[in-house]
Amino acid sequence: MELIRGFHNLRSRHRGCVATIGNFDGVHLGHQTVLGQLADKAAELGVASVVISFEPYPMEFFAPDKAPARLTRLREKFRALARYSVDRMLCLRFDKVFAQQPAREFIDKVLVEGLGIRYLVVGDDFRFGHQREGDFALLEEVGKQQGFEVVHLHTFNIDAGRVSSTRVREALASGDMATAEKLLGRPYRMCGRVAHGDKRGRTIGFPTANIHLHRQKTPVKGVFAVELFGIKGEPIAGVANVGTRPTVDGTRSLLEIHLFDFAEEIYGEYVHVEFVHKLRDEAKFDSFEKLKEQIDIDAEQAREYFKKRNN
Repeated sequence: MELIRGFHNLRSRHRGCVATIGNFDGVHLGHQTVLGQLADKAAELGVASVVISFEPYPMEFFAPDKAPARLTRLREKFRALARYSVDRMLCLRFDKVFAQQPAREFIDKVLVEGLGIRYLVVGDDFRFGHQREGDFALLEEVGKQQGFEVVHLHTFNIDAGRVSSTRVREALASGDMATAEKLLGRPYRMCGRVAHGDKRGRTIGFPTANIHLHRQKTPVKGVFAVELFGIKGEPIAGVANVGTRPTVDGTRSLLEIHLFDFAEEIYGEYVHVEFVHKLRDEAKFDSFEKLKEQIDIDAEQAREYFKKRNN
């Protein structure tokens, strides 16, 4: 799968494709249905499939304080899309200039001239261009003029409701990891590179692999039973905390994972952490000793969870 960063990196070889447009945050089962629809059409026409997305997301640009927590960062999303027969991802920078671009200009410049699009899949409520002037009807109209087909997204429902990134976030926020997994088609995961921490965990017998989340907000918070992938012996079970570590006056979000029965050095490794069961919310303790006591309990509960699950 090829990542094209910005319109300026489009080349003549990228012309002639089928495409869809959206944030694709989480790449959940609803998204996967669209990707399957796209892959079928790409095979029929003998062209590449393209996902057009934005950085930052439009909501993050217009109202950063109100924007929801991301389910997937760019690299995580790219890896997820690569599993579903997507040939290319065009990532467009959403900035002031882009936001002021007229809808018709976006169609002509990006879809027609840049991509030579043959088939486009979007939601019937999709809006784009300056002041959201562009809509499905405009895309259909231009498509008839320029020779490309525009079709609706196939809605995907689970438990009498549409699968959406919002539903996934709500499930994660409430600690309902089973529902999140059902909507995503896989356990929720975060990825990142293992970094050096302050080594406090070692002093109480709980060394941790630390991952800086590089997010304004995180969709999961608290203590979880997790499995780590990306290193020899995977999956490796453990217990993890996602939060700001209030007991030690932390300020930025960090993912700390204590791996069970594991003593290898994995600094610098790029790993994937799957959140399979929530144990509790993050809490501030009166002392480091009380924190240690609670971590003992957390680790035991996580071990029990995996023991029951695997029997």
